[in-house]
Amino acid sequence: QVQLVESGGGSVQSGGSLRLSCAGSGFSFGFSTYDLSWARQAPGKGREWVADINSDGRKTYYSSSVKGRFTISRDNAKNTLYLQMNSLKPEDTAMYYCTVNKWGAVGQISSNDYWGQGTQVTVSS
Repeated sequence: QVQLVESGGGSVQSGGSLRLSCAGSGFSFGFSTYDLSWARQAPGKGREWVADINSDGRKTYYSSSVKGRFTISRDNAKNTLYLQMNSLKPEDTAMYYCTVNKWGAVGQISSNDYWGQGTQVTVSS
């Protein structure tokens, strides 16, 4: 059974940085064979795609709202996905989730079967 466990969230002031981690386990064909994504959900809003990374980490994609400020990366030897978040803004406040990109399609999260429990990020002005 696939398990994803996020960590690293917290409260920061506007302009600050945080690094989120997501530890994966239970992958049938190994962590390194799956494309992965970060998504977020702000209070009262739907779940929003943030970033994608392909299985070997060489290709990354970002939503326009975070491009240039966030960096997605992975360490397949450690079965861990990361999200480095810089220049944080109050509008980045949300629960952040890692998820397995089911079809390998950029920006598509609605069909994903596997999600972590989330880690809360709060940015104050």
